Amino acid sequence: MSVAQTQSRSVLAGIADDPLLEISGLVVETGPQRRPIELLRSIELAIPRGARVGVVGESGSGKSMTASAILGVLPDGVRARSGTIRFDGRDLMTLPERELRRIRGGEISLVSQNAVASLNPLMTVGAQIAKVCREHTGVSKAEAWARTVELLDALGIPEPDVRARSYPHHFSGGMAQRVAIAMALICSPQLVIADEPTTGLDATIQAQVLEVIDGSVKASGAALLLISHDLAVVRAMCDIVAVVYAGSLLEYGPADEVLNRPLSPYTQGLIRCMDPPEGEIAFIPGRIPEPGTLGAGCPFAERCEQATDACRAQQPALRQLRPDHWVSCHHE
Repeated sequence: MSVAQTQSRSVLAGIADDPLLEISGLVVETGPQRRPIELLRSIELAIPRGARVGVVGESGSGKSMTASAILGVLPDGVRARSGTIRFDGRDLMTLPERELRRIRGGEISLVSQNAVASLNPLMTVGAQIAKVCREHTGVSKAEAWARTVELLDALGIPEPDVRARSYPHHFSGGMAQRVAIAMALICSPQLVIADEPTTGLDATIQAQVLEVIDGSVKASGAALLLISHDLAVVRAMCDIVAVVYAGSLLEYGPADEVLNRPLSPYTQGLIRCMDPPEGEIAFIPGRIPEPGTLGAGCPFAERCEQATDACRAQQPALRQLRPDHWVSCHHE
């Protein structure tokens, strides 16, 4: 490994000798070059091979933007200014678009929030899944179709050979989400990104979909990056938790540690909201700052009861305070 490569390693990379994904110093911005607005502020993230990592935080914290940066599909007008995203030893930020297209869907796949909206209404669901399979594996039409039907069956779709010939509007929300999961898994990716995969589904269907994702990822040995605002879901499914706020990583570590012994005041606030004392309604005062309004200090300082002048003056560095447990806070 070259000196440059060593310097580009995430401060979190020590959690594994050979992590599948490492993000180091990622800055994503929008607006004019002379006066850019930062959307992600030096994000750090590491995903060991086969691990299940949950990314949590309020809406607007940068969870989905981080996923978009990994996939190389940032919205128009948004750009990655600096940092590295290393996947299986390759820096995704330096690869040509042709190579990124091969990785997307083949080695890294996405299960999005709204499965029905993500599917092509003019193609049968089987044809869509088989198309992804053929594009990334080069198998014959017959083999791609056979794999599609087999996977739909494994994911609990009744009469999979018949249902594979149906169009997306014939599927309920829960079944459509299973189709989206099949599309994400058909090429046996190394990393599955699930971005709020149960949004809009009722509680019973949410549990079924999460069970399917959990079982499928475990069976295939893939790593999972689960983006969610629901700490209960993350607690049940993930080994590692990353807490992001206003485009910055504030805490990262084993799920049991982060969710039971949180170090960051922000994480502590999120957990209080999830499980408030009996008879109380817990909330974090204030609101997440708009992009471009942050100063040089900790992004959570204006909402933090522990904040001091030092917190407002300088953003704290990410430090390891317990085994595999990092926090960005001046007071820890």
